Amino acid sequence: MSRHVAIVTDSTAYLPQRTMERHGITAVPLTVVLGDQAFEEGTEISTRSLAQALQKRRSVTTSRPSPQQFAETYREVAASGATGIVSLHLSAELSGTYDAAVVAAREAPVPVRVVDTGMVAMALGFCALAAAETAEAGGTVDEAVTTAEKRAAGTSAYFYVDTLEYLRRGGRIGTAQALLGSALAVKPLLQLENGRIDLLEKVRTASRAIARLEELVADRAGSAPVDIAVHHLAAPDRASALAERLRTRVQGLADLHVSEIGAVIGAHTGPGLLGVVVSPR
Repeated sequence: MSRHVAIVTDSTAYLPQRTMERHGITAVPLTVVLGDQAFEEGTEISTRSLAQALQKRRSVTTSRPSPQQFAETYREVAASGATGIVSLHLSAELSGTYDAAVVAAREAPVPVRVVDTGMVAMALGFCALAAAETAEAGGTVDEAVTTAEKRAAGTSAYFYVDTLEYLRRGGRIGTAQALLGSALAVKPLLQLENGRIDLLEKVRTASRAIARLEELVADRAGSAPVDIAVHHLAAPDRASALAERLRTRVQGLADLHVSEIGAVIGAHTGPGLLGVVVSPR
């Protein structure tokens, strides 16, 4: 790595591999545990395998990277020529990943700024890209952090899930809300707010919920330049259709990414997830 500021993130950023290679971004993997088997996200488990396990109600849990994994990554990045590192991670409200990075940063061979972005999925990915672009332009560690934090502050993420059950199991949303949603057989719309996944609206049918999701995204995007990511789990047709509608509806659309969510987030949302990240430039 030739530039002096390196960007590290984690596997829940769900950045395309080619994009990470082009910008020199390093991702530390989280772990998915199916039964008694542990797999690194992004390399050792497919989202198809995850969806099948969830549908069969197999035990699925997730875990953060260890401080040792971060320490090794920081050493490798420093050995490649970096004199400073910006380490950007998913919300500390959702995972202990940030805490593990903070522990490792204390012993790193070069200065490391660890940032809790409060984001997840491509909401985190867009922050990492913004920081990388600042570093590529000769920016300092502080400037890259400022760019990432500014991007995070302006980014919104909305999610449709077929059921709140998976979020309830993982403790990522209040039990009372989950039970209420199940009792009324509603289709929940969620948002990422202050680093947490909160219930935004309850809609009666899947089609209405997805239509409402589209409205929320279009309203949030407005007419200014904006990047959008559409995520799904085992719902490629839904995702493609929504992306095409957004392509024609959002006036200031710059980049549009469509991808299946990774195993860590998928384990907590379940099959049928449809999520949209709106990130103004």
